[in-house]
Amino acid sequence: MTETTVQTEQFAELVRAGGGGSLARAAALDLRSGDVSAPARVAALCLSAAVTNPERLVETYDGLADGWVGRAPMADPIVGAGAPGDVPGDLWDAIWALVFDPDAGRDPADITVRTAALAGLLPSGFNDRLASMALRYPGVADAATSGPPPRFSLDDLARCPRDSLAGNLHSLVVDDGFDLEVLDRDALALTDLPHPLGYLNVRILQCHDVWHEVAGYQTTGLHEVGISGFQMGQFGHHYSSMFLGVVLTKVAFTQPFEGTGFLLDTILSAYAHGRETPPLIGVTWEEIWDRPVEEIRASLGVRPFESPYPPGILEDLRSA
Repeated sequence: MTETTVQTEQFAELVRAGGGGSLARAAALDLRSGDVSAPARVAALCLSAAVTNPERLVETYDGLADGWVGRAPMADPIVGAGAPGDVPGDLWDAIWALVFDPDAGRDPADITVRTAALAGLLPSGFNDRLASMALRYPGVADAATSGPPPRFSLDDLARCPRDSLAGNLHSLVVDDGFDLEVLDRDALALTDLPHPLGYLNVRILQCHDVWHEVAGYQTTGLHEVGISGFQMGQFGHHYSSMFLGVVLTKVAFTQPFEGTGFLLDTILSAYAHGRETPPLIGVTWEEIWDRPVEEIRASLGVRPFESPYPPGILEDLRSA
């Protein structure tokens, strides 16, 4: 048995065991003190919350924030009943393929599609657990009553002032080559998911770049990590928890200390930002397209993200 096999099996046991706030807080404190086991423990707790025990997602990240930053987000607890479940072998195969692929992450579109595909390998009934937890987040139940949101129209965006939210989004799509929806909602069969997941996943696909603009996240590698924490804090976004769990696992096996602490600084500051920002999931953006972003922030009570590092630091490091 190779050393890597032993390490992955030990890590899988940590994921299956799961944990919660107290274990997360202890792991974060141990990471600060230089404990060599801490990066794997942190990553395993985050991956467990994504693939075995979604009821403990908020408890886990609140605990990490308490241990790493020194305080949990100022928001009500969000908890549910549920024990860690099984992780199918094909899901582990896909996770390890991402973790040990040296090129994973270089192409944002590729890692987005590959991470999204992990959800299709989760055990039967897992989506029902996700749906039950999603309804516990502020604003979700009311927002999801509207049914599947209609697609955005590029023509509608083009009719708005250039310095408006719609104008900014139009520029991202036309000038920078972004998509009006990050992934194809029909190809992913999102409307087949249990209520309210269908609504949530469709809405965030089309609002991801809107939230970038309104919440103050730039379109850089570091801020894509950050906005995943923000989305997770807002409504427990499952893709975001999967993405962050996989990224932390990848770093735990490749750059355990320098990488894990660096990521936690960004993830936890953005997660707290999401938990402490009024719910955005129910905002009808189409009714305020023509307003400047600063005006929208003021009306919704949104402060822009305070990045712990320069937003383009990952790109700068790659080009150095």
